[in-house]
Amino acid sequence: MLLGHLALVVAALFAGAAFYVNFAEQPARLATDDRAALRQWQRSYERAALMQASLAMVGFLLGLAAWFVGRDFRLLAGAVAIVLAWPYTLLIMKPINDRLNATTPERAGAESRALIERWGRLHAGRTALGMLATVIFFWAMIAV
Repeated sequence: MLLGHLALVVAALFAGAAFYVNFAEQPARLATDDRAALRQWQRSYERAALMQASLAMVGFLLGLAAWFVGRDFRLLAGAVAIVLAWPYTLLIMKPINDRLNATTPERAGAESRALIERWGRLHAGRTALGMLATVIFFWAMIAV
């Protein structure tokens, strides 16, 4: 059941990274002025997007492969939970991401700060999906 254990590890990495953003990075970002907050969000986003997207896809593929081998519905459920971060991000968060990325630091102000605050609340959904996938994969691994 190596594939299931690897899926669990990747889901936990995804959940941990997402949790860090909500628990540490977002509050620190919001403690700065509007320009600094926007600049920090943009720099962080360009790095974090690739990492989180990759973790979600790898977790999904590992969970799917583990389900294919073991036919345990929980592995499929965990795979679905973690890959839901993709459509959630593309459908719910992308419009905000695009607006924040299109705003220059010189134009930062109340609107960009409100978008960053909203983005943080929405990002909590990604954290929840990562935690859900982790719990489901863990459940599957302890039941073996």
